[in-house]
Amino acid sequence: MEEVENMTVKIHITTLGCPKNTVDSGHLARRFEAEGFIPVEESGEADILLVNTCGFVRDAKEESVDEILRLAEIKKEQGSGGEGAKSLLVFGCLAKRYGAELTQEIPEIDGLWGVSEEERIVEYCKGLKMREGAEAGAKRAGKAAAPATASAAEPGLMISYAYLKIAEGCDKKCTFCVIPSIRGRFRSIPRDEVLREAGDLVRSGVRELILVAQDITSYGKETAGSTLAALLREMASLPGDFFIRLLYLYPTEITDELLEVIATEDKILKYIDIPLQHSEDRILRLMGRRGTRKEYLRLLRNIRRRIPSIALRTTFIVGFPSETEEDFHGLVDFIEEVRFDRLGVFKFSKEEGTPSAALKGQVPERVKERRYDEIMGRQALISLERNRELVGKRFPAVVDEADAEVVIARLYSHAPEIDGAVIIERDGMPAAGPLAGPLKAGDVVTVEVVDAYDYDVKGKIIGPAS
Repeated sequence: MEEVENMTVKIHITTLGCPKNTVDSGHLARRFEAEGFIPVEESGEADILLVNTCGFVRDAKEESVDEILRLAEIKKEQGSGGEGAKSLLVFGCLAKRYGAELTQEIPEIDGLWGVSEEERIVEYCKGLKMREGAEAGAKRAGKAAAPATASAAEPGLMISYAYLKIAEGCDKKCTFCVIPSIRGRFRSIPRDEVLREAGDLVRSGVRELILVAQDITSYGKETAGSTLAALLREMASLPGDFFIRLLYLYPTEITDELLEVIATEDKILKYIDIPLQHSEDRILRLMGRRGTRKEYLRLLRNIRRRIPSIALRTTFIVGFPSETEEDFHGLVDFIEEVRFDRLGVFKFSKEEGTPSAALKGQVPERVKERRYDEIMGRQALISLERNRELVGKRFPAVVDEADAEVVIARLYSHAPEIDGAVIIERDGMPAAGPLAGPLKAGDVVTVEVVDAYDYDVKGKIIGPAS
């Protein structure tokens, strides 16, 4: 029995899709480590391969299938090499939507789960570990087990950011979205649990907590008196040197109380992501979205009036069924009027089981592509102009990466993985003082913006954050 318990089993988790999947994979990895599994970065070194899949839109589904097939090849190569076949386990949104099809088309898959099934996955892998341990014990015939490898996540390691999921599921009825059918009804993660995880992340060295959910503005709606604003005040009162970033706020549920908290709490970055999806009333109604063009404009003006330094990010969908050239140009005019700091565009994806898939007037792919290119081209010019307004100004910046030649950092207006960055050349760094030595992820410095590009800016380090 001791032989089995000391058995070293290496796992590799590939995460695809949104930050919510990143959070789920992180929780699962910590569960595995607590059970004695060893995480490895290279898939070719693992005994168990896991894939957290995305099934939101067509491109994401294709990426997930391609990754599963790649890992299936690794599994087959491992088996043919005489070391014993690896296990390939698939979970997440795509697995929930297309589980039967995946197992039929890719027989190398050994296990498949949907979302929120971490406990079942761990229990299954513990069974694999016991089986592998028994087999290895028989082969070694009394030889000592290999010592366990130290975890890569050592206490005190400075990293720049971590996603913190505060709710699961969604109750909105957007006609293009499959999330409610995959992740279920909206449910807030208990306040104490969120605050405990936030404190743990800060103590581990995380400098930026990024709050995510399908709709964070609905947080606490199940309990009287529990709101996102109240949660943010408590989170901002936690000890430590860190920031809070907010992603995915539903436009019609942004309250004055919430804006007041964002404006007055120093730890909350003046950045909000409000996915509007469209600007034209007819398309918004077909999408099942709440709000109108006039209400959106009023909201955005109010946000900028109350928080003048705010960085606004949004996403839009082009090519929604029956979207006319008039609808599209109305959207372009809206973007030109608001001049968002950050903007993303999706081409409408006809997803099985959604009401919008059955709508008449499906837009040809070439038209979607043209509309996508036009908006991205216009937004690039807007982004360049807004970045030029930063030249000569100084800001705190958190370091994401640093090597011998360049440092990559982010301003408060840069969310990781989706926005631009500050590019800092080493030859512009101080030759003496507290920043003369090596920088690492998580360090916070003061930078002066010296040049601007479409999405990135160039900066020089002035000194430590004040």
